[in-house]
Amino acid sequence: MQLTKFGHACVRVEIDGRRLVVDPGGLTDPRALDGVDAVLVTHEHFDHFSEEALRRAAEADPALRIWTNTAVARKLDGLQQRVDAVGAGEVFTAAGFEVRVFGTWHEVIHPDIPRVGNIGFLIDGTLFHPGDALTVPDVAVDTLLLPVHGPWSTTGQLIDYVREVAPSRAYAVHDGALNDIGIAMVGGLLGDNGPGTGAPYHRLAAGESVEIG
Repeated sequence: MQLTKFGHACVRVEIDGRRLVVDPGGLTDPRALDGVDAVLVTHEHFDHFSEEALRRAAEADPALRIWTNTAVARKLDGLQQRVDAVGAGEVFTAAGFEVRVFGTWHEVIHPDIPRVGNIGFLIDGTLFHPGDALTVPDVAVDTLLLPVHGPWSTTGQLIDYVREVAPSRAYAVHDGALNDIGIAMVGGLLGDNGPGTGAPYHRLAAGESVEIG
């Protein structure tokens, strides 16, 4: 499986020409959707979901399919035949990948800010994208996409999260708001200079790819 990061929270996975993209939001280069067969969206926040980009991609490719939660599916009215609303516990096939759904809610930002729904996706039993939640799947995870910076977590929480998930490796996502200093600080604490997570930590630059699985 080839994993490519497209900035902030968006990644693409590819096997044998089959392409699946997760969370192409408003901070994502629209070219991330070029030539893809299916899209997964974890939740409705703009940095994970761009209605404009998805509608444009769907118009360009009548075969494109989208899987997401109910709230996002409602925003894509008119595309109902190509949008599937899914929830925790469901399993489906997208672009030939087996996808299992975990989690229900976005992490709490503040008690005064209403929570939105958020689902995580385990792809081919190998790669887990939790969206904006620290969801712990009840199955083994080989590669964890770790949301390293948001208004709802601390680096200490992330260390404990990686320890609990116990993946073979972790790759950074959700880092679009960090400057170079922040990237180095977070990477140090999650990497060899930190207290230890039990899993190697890596960060891909936008457009960079790696083979996993």
